[in-house]
Amino acid sequence: GFNKPSQGRMVRQVTFGAIALLSVLLVYEISFFAFFQRVLGLGGSWAMFGVLALVALWVSLRMVNYSRLADFLISVEAELNKVSWPSSHSLWRATGVVIFVILALSAVLYLFDLIWTIVFQFLRIRD
Repeated sequence: GFNKPSQGRMVRQVTFGAIALLSVLLVYEISFFAFFQRVLGLGGSWAMFGVLALVALWVSLRMVNYSRLADFLISVEAELNKVSWPSSHSLWRATGVVIFVILALSAVLYLFDLIWTIVFQFLRIRD
């Protein structure tokens, strides 16, 4: 059966969506992989893809509802509910600071590179 279906619902749904999407994309790649078509005579079939995709979706659903993983995801949602999320204004301000620091450090590294290039060329270490 399903483990605690009402708990951790949001995190479990998002996790299922991510696992299901990756699984279906993997199944698509496997189904239409040239090796299966040429060597085994399989692949390239939408029926094969459909069956494997349904199996992948079922496995994804079972994974999310596996008791140990479900308990972990329930704990994750409980912790996320404790987080105090920043306001939009704070988020934009913090983003601006991060972008400024990245650009400033990039400029400093560029200047160091330029200075060392000139020094090495002067000493004929690098042409």
